[in-house]
Amino acid sequence: MRVNNSGILTHDSQHLMGVRYVLCFVALSCVLLFAGCLENLKSSLSRTFPKADKAVKLSAEQKKAKLLKALDRKFENPDAHYELGRLYQADGLWAQAEYRYNVALGFEPSHKEAQAALVKVMLDSGNQEKAANYSDIFMNQAAGSAAESLKLAEAFKKQEMDEHALSCYQQSLRLAPNSAKINRQIGYYYLSKGERERARDYLSRSFDLNSNQPEVAGELGRLGVEVKIPRETVKYTKKLDEIVKPAEEEVEK
Repeated sequence: MRVNNSGILTHDSQHLMGVRYVLCFVALSCVLLFAGCLENLKSSLSRTFPKADKAVKLSAEQKKAKLLKALDRKFENPDAHYELGRLYQADGLWAQAEYRYNVALGFEPSHKEAQAALVKVMLDSGNQEKAANYSDIFMNQAAGSAAESLKLAEAFKKQEMDEHALSCYQQSLRLAPNSAKINRQIGYYYLSKGERERARDYLSRSFDLNSNQPEVAGELGRLGVEVKIPRETVKYTKKLDEIVKPAEEEVEK
């Protein structure tokens, strides 16, 4: 710091001190600002999960309200009752879910998703006997059709009810053993469970019945099975299929 002969700071010295003061103020402001941002960030992170839960809950409630309004306009809507039942089921409201699934089945008795969901609700609520009764009723209803049995199997699979799904798959296969689609779906089922050997057997059978399935060929290739995809279909195959309609024709569609 320079002073004149009278001991007073020169103009240059005063200017330098002013610059230093400004720099110190800016630095201090940055530190305080950073600290404030960091605190806000911590606070925001601490509230992230509760906010997410609240958002999900509000979304579910909004869906319920929308479905209820739709039912006010048209009560005989099986899909709306089913979707509402799913929301109640997710909340663990078994009685409400059971009611909605039963109403859906009242308007559409063959609603496979509602059938499987109803059995699942009974199991989750601890009513084993009622679940078994419902399961027997629904499987017996589908026992005359390979297509309906397959649909019920897929519905049970969606509910993660493996034993019920497999029973329906096998029932479907007994009705139409030469269905490429049924063999394929059973193969995919076992593949999803990590049972590669069983998956390979059913997928191979499916491919033998219908070689025009590149997705099945791909799965078989990953399972170590060498397959050959035909370059072109056999002539007149379509006309032959129209003349000789297999028993599982509706399943193959």
